[in-house]
Amino acid sequence: MLYILSRPVQAKLGELEMELIEINTNNEKLQSTYAELLEYKIVLQKAGEFFPIAQRSVIAQQRELEAHHIGEGSIDSPLLLEQEMMTEPSKQVKLGSFTGLLPREKSIAFERILFRSTRGNVFLKQAPIEDPVVDPSSGDNVEKNVFVIFYSGERAKNKIVKICEALRANRYPVADDLTKQYEMIREVSGRLSDLKTTIDVGMLHRENMLRTIGCQLEFWNIMVKKEKYIYHVLNMLSIDVTKKCLVAEGWCPVFATNQIQKALQQATLDCNSQVGAIFHVLHTKESPPTYFRTNKFTIAFQEIVDAYGVAKYQEANPAVFTIITFPFLFAVMFGDWGHGICLFLATLYFIMRERKLSRQKLGDITEMIFGGRYVIMMMALFSIFTGLIYNEFFSVPFELFGPSAYGCRDLSCRDTTTSGLVKVGPTYPFGVDPKWHGTRSELPFLNSLKMKMSILLGVSQMNLGIMLSYFNAKFFKNNLNTWYQFVPQMIFLNSLFGYLSLLIIIKWCTGSQADLYHIMIYMFLSPTNDLGENQLFMGQKFLQVILLLLAVVAVPWMLFPKPFLLKKQHEERHQGQSYALLQNIDDPLEVDPHDDSHGHKEFEFGEVFVHQLIHTIEFVLGAVSNTASYLRLWALSLAHSELSSVFYDKVLLLAWGFNNTIILIVGLVVFVCATVGVLLVMETLSAFLHALRLHWVEFQNKFYEGDGYKFCPFSFTTIQDEEE
Repeated sequence: MLYILSRPVQAKLGELEMELIEINTNNEKLQSTYAELLEYKIVLQKAGEFFPIAQRSVIAQQRELEAHHIGEGSIDSPLLLEQEMMTEPSKQVKLGSFTGLLPREKSIAFERILFRSTRGNVFLKQAPIEDPVVDPSSGDNVEKNVFVIFYSGERAKNKIVKICEALRANRYPVADDLTKQYEMIREVSGRLSDLKTTIDVGMLHRENMLRTIGCQLEFWNIMVKKEKYIYHVLNMLSIDVTKKCLVAEGWCPVFATNQIQKALQQATLDCNSQVGAIFHVLHTKESPPTYFRTNKFTIAFQEIVDAYGVAKYQEANPAVFTIITFPFLFAVMFGDWGHGICLFLATLYFIMRERKLSRQKLGDITEMIFGGRYVIMMMALFSIFTGLIYNEFFSVPFELFGPSAYGCRDLSCRDTTTSGLVKVGPTYPFGVDPKWHGTRSELPFLNSLKMKMSILLGVSQMNLGIMLSYFNAKFFKNNLNTWYQFVPQMIFLNSLFGYLSLLIIIKWCTGSQADLYHIMIYMFLSPTNDLGENQLFMGQKFLQVILLLLAVVAVPWMLFPKPFLLKKQHEERHQGQSYALLQNIDDPLEVDPHDDSHGHKEFEFGEVFVHQLIHTIEFVLGAVSNTASYLRLWALSLAHSELSSVFYDKVLLLAWGFNNTIILIVGLVVFVCATVGVLLVMETLSAFLHALRLHWVEFQNKFYEGDGYKFCPFSFTTIQDEEE
């Protein structure tokens, strides 16, 4: 269809081009003629004022020279007398004249050259023009002088003409008679008026034509780009010479197969083709591209994952989990329902105006924020949720869900310690009790809560990552990674850090004062010693010994079996003893099972063993470092809470205490600027980057390779994206 439309467009553009060229050419000629007539009118007006006076002065000067020559006749007579002045008196007073315009910067040079070339035998009169005039030849505004030259003789005339041409002086005829001069001025003024009308009509016509072209230019531009895009794709097709057809091989989603077939059939009917297009599904060993169906809500989360790497075909997509885990981990660090509401309102502006803003060209930062508006909205909602759990509204606790469960034991009770607080009512129904804010003890409760919660979240997400690696291994039929990677990894991680998570939950439920640091340290140093007051449940010492032994066994389990099994598999394959080949595309060191025995490479056991050793060490050390890395959730949450508390106590409350309106206004402005600039902008960016690191490094490295490539279908929307 585009190919059919492009021919009339091309002819139309050619006609418009020729018409515009003709209009511009005629306009240039008319403008030049108008500038010449305007100069002519100026010359007639200026030169007519001093023309009679200058002519009488020249005649008197010539007669004086004649009388002086006749009276003396000696060899001392002036050499400037020409041969023409020795004739009859009637011829001596017959003078010629030139009038015109000359650039003012050349007026002095013009006068000197005239004097020297004619030996002073001319009379020159110049008058400046106040306003610059348009030069007919160049079209520029130039300051000029009107000049009148009176001369005698043909030789002087020829010299003056050459000098005017050399110095670009425009000459115009002026009659001697004043009556004729007035008639010429009226005639030139009439021609100027008619020419001005013609020029205005031509300019209006050109403006209307350009406006019409401008309205259709974007449509034509898109049409040409679409046609170019189509031919670019057609150039990728191969030509079957025998059947006289084009053959194309490409990828398409499975769900779009029927749609493509219907589109091809419809195209055959539209172009009245006698031969229809043939659509056939091919089977190939090549790895297909990856395509995830997204919408305006999920696309930002998918781009976060794709920034790390594109998933292989049918590999587990982390974006499914990122939709929840990413904003939640952000909220753990940013938890304040006052700040969350501010962030939500700012995002709500972009969401409500997304149709209008999507059609506008935004700046780089605004475009980035607008593209991630739904991510920020989820971050804000989760921040409100965690802020309600922390019971922090700009660092201030509120009794939203009822009164506090604690009260003072006696009059000496202070809010700064917990020793004087006793439970006087039912437990606070949701979140942290308001009384726990601002308490000071050996380890503040809220900080302890955030720290232990960070460990629980980290261990849970790492377990999720290992389970997803099991899914990938099962899908790619990598049984070695299933039993000799997934199982020991789960045992090692949960024998240590899963057990720590269990102790945290038991301590919360029982209210025990056991020291978890002491338990975990002496689990390695003295696993058989009695736990004493640190014992949380019966059989804890025996369980710790079992878990420690499992963690120790898990390390060689990850290291040794896989290299030896790979070696055995390689030997059986090339001895014809392997009937069920194991396919592994996860480990690049394993030999492709489809290779024949004639061209196979020698199996390097040492290289495979070193590679597996590196993976084992990386996982063991990573389990410790990744768990510690999740403590950033606690650290950033503490920093956010303390900064908010400082701005509230040291700025807003301090200004309020002065009982001065001006100081209060200044304090309020400083508080708002600090809250927006530091807590809502810098802290948001900081928490976002840390949540991004936790997903890319601590979570996705457990299962996600990200070495695939995107499915890039033929689509005209890419043209608009490139233009933007």
